Parts: sequence; C-alpha cells; structure tokens
Amino acid sequence: MSWGQEPEVRRLMAEFADSLEWQWVMGGLGRDYKGHERALLATWAEDAAAVDMPMDPLLWKESPITSTYPACMAVIAAGDQGVDAQTRYLRALREGLMCFRRKLDSLEPFVDEARGAGLNVERFRIDAGSHGTIEAFGAHLDMTRDAPEGSPREDRVPFPTACFGGEHWVFGRASFDELARAAEAAGAERTGGRLSVDEAFERFGRLAVAEVEALCGLPGPRAQAELWRRAQEWELKPLRSLTGFLFERS
Repeated sequence: MSWGQEPEVRRLMAEFADSLEWQWVMGGLGRDYKGHERALLATWAEDAAAVDMPMDPLLWKESPITSTYPACMAVIAAGDQGVDAQTRYLRALREGLMCFRRKLDSLEPFVDEARGAGLNVERFRIDAGSHGTIEAFGAHLDMTRDAPEGSPREDRVPFPTACFGGEHWVFGRASFDELARAAEAAGAERTGGRLSVDEAFERFGRLAVAEVEALCGLPGPRAQAELWRRAQEWELKPLRSLTGFLFERS
C-alpha cells in the first residue's frame, strides 16, 4: 500500500532532492465502500502486520469512509497551490486515515486538514468544489487505467506504482534500491545523502520509526531508542496509533 511505501518515498525526496520532480496521480482506490466495512477492517489488520508504518484498522469500525474518491479530489485541489503544498496535504490525509481514524470523505474535514497543512483555506475550498477538479480527477483515473506493458494488472496499474521519466516503471511496493535504480535510469542523480535526525524532522515535520530508519540510516532498534530518548527529554511528542507511533517536535 502507498502508506507502507512512505519511508522509501521520503528517502527518494531527501537523496535525489531537486533531481526529481514529483507528480501525484490519484487512482481512486475505492469508489463505494458501503457494506464492506467488516472486510476492510480485516484487510487493514493484515496490512498493518505487513508494513512498518503505524496503522489503525479501527477506522472501519468507528468512522468508516464511504469512498476514497472525495479524498482524491481534495488532493488534486490542493495541487492548485503547488506540489509542495499538495505533498503536505496528501501526507496529512494519509495520517488522518491510516493512523487517527479521521472520517475524511467530505468537504469540512478536508478543509480542516488543509488548514493544518498550511494551505490557503479559502482558495482550497473553492478549488475543491470546482468542475476543473472533477475533470482533473477523471484524467487521473484514465492514467491509472491505461496499464503499460509489464503491468501485473490489465485493468489498471497496481497501487502504489511509480514511473520515472515516463518509461521506467516500478509496479507495486518496492525497495528503495529498486526505486533508486529506476530514477537513475531516467537520468536523475543523487544530490544528497542520509540526514541527521534533526535534519529529518526539519525537512518532514512528522515521522514514523521506519522513516527515521530510512532517512537517517539507523537500524530499527537504534531509531526507536533515539526517538524515545528525545521524547523523554521533551524534544519530541509521540502520537499514538493502534500499531505504533508517529513523532513530531514538541
């Protein structure tokens, strides 16, 4: 799942920096979830055991969303304020859904997330309700359903999928090395290296243990020990999810 790929994606951002230009394509994972909440609760429980990122499958018991389509359009609307704002907003929605049981499938909760992500809220509200956003989402769906040669699915690309330079595809969850090889094959260059823990928080704001491990080159136990040491010294604030924690500066 895309949430489980966040450590590798953030490491790409850090090590390739301006050598990569990002475009987020919304694939519309679930058009109508009504009546499927119990099955999704079970699926997320399995996914939570398979990824290193914190998750809370109880979303599907306490505040299930009806569809991912509204969230996809909200991310597209955020993109009208630039890719950096869109990236912050996409992360905020992912954290809200995956970790904090937030029912993010309607306008006002999306506006609240836009405010927290530092977007121009009034502009976001207008863009979120525009016909242009709906049309752009349709174009995104068309892109994900035009499966290129080599895709393991014929109806659409699997999620997540990355494409570098328009022709170097990585289908499904992948290691950092797989993603980096595809980026380099497309002409991107590593212009940065591993970050210190302070640099990682300065760059990304909120991090899971697996992300600190990836960004800073720390083995999992050392990353976890360092984060909790800083939390005990009131440098970091741990935010509990059902299967783990996110950390942010106090």
